[in-house]
Amino acid sequence: MTDVTLFIGVDGGGTGCRARIADAGGRVLGAGHSAPAAVRLGLERSLAAVLAAARAAAANAGLPSNALARLYAAVGLAGIGRKSVLGQLKARPHPFRAVTYVNDATIACIGAHGGRDGGIVIVGTGSVGLARKDGREIRVGGYGFPVSDEGSGADLGLRAIRCSLRSSDGRIAPTPLTRAIMAHFADDPFEIVAWADHATATDYAHFARLVMDHAESGDSVAREIVANAAREADALARRLIAQGVARIALVGGVARRMEPWLAEDVRRSLVPAQGDPVDGALFLARRLAAEALLPRLDRADAEA
Repeated sequence: MTDVTLFIGVDGGGTGCRARIADAGGRVLGAGHSAPAAVRLGLERSLAAVLAAARAAAANAGLPSNALARLYAAVGLAGIGRKSVLGQLKARPHPFRAVTYVNDATIACIGAHGGRDGGIVIVGTGSVGLARKDGREIRVGGYGFPVSDEGSGADLGLRAIRCSLRSSDGRIAPTPLTRAIMAHFADDPFEIVAWADHATATDYAHFARLVMDHAESGDSVAREIVANAAREADALARRLIAQGVARIALVGGVARRMEPWLAEDVRRSLVPAQGDPVDGALFLARRLAAEALLPRLDRADAEA
């Protein structure tokens, strides 16, 4: 198989890192996953997670240990828009035949619309609105937690923690949600303070499922938190719509449960995602290979 062109797509998000290897016909040969790869965790940890997921995918495909050197790779990483990060990534050695790095939202958008124009609102560990339209990329929000990422899983967790502290000292009435969160911290507010000193967006997002569970059960605090998150997601979608984006996919780990909370006008603009972020990364990996082939074809034409 040494002469067969293979591709790997990697989605390095705040919750985990996923990779898939495919051949030129689109057949998936192997998949792997590893720890979170968001660049806010540090480039060393981020790239280590990418490598671990890629190696796991290669092993799952039954490829030899040196197989990564044959693969055209596209890697989407959460937080790659931070200043100087892309330049640092490009300067790092990598194990692939060739690699391109992009924001994880970009591969999510490409995957959701099969490479065609369209938009997404991501509601996962973080949040962002992004669209590809007429050769340009439109981005709304997504500047990183806690200054941005409104309506995200991390934001749900942060708001729930805040409400739980308020209920603990009597500023608001306790509810099943606030009691559950306080119980998680042994009913000690200062346990929360100590935890928060080192907590990441991923740590806060771990509480998102609990918030959604209680909201769907009628908990008043949880319902207000989720309703606020839905308003934030609505705002992201409406901004994309205002810029002429007609088709929007709602994606991310919280998306399915958040959709019923969105405004009716926003829900009318939603379309199902055709594929996932790894599909979008594989699309870019194939394009990378095609671009690499062009100079060789040009040279061959010149020599002929």
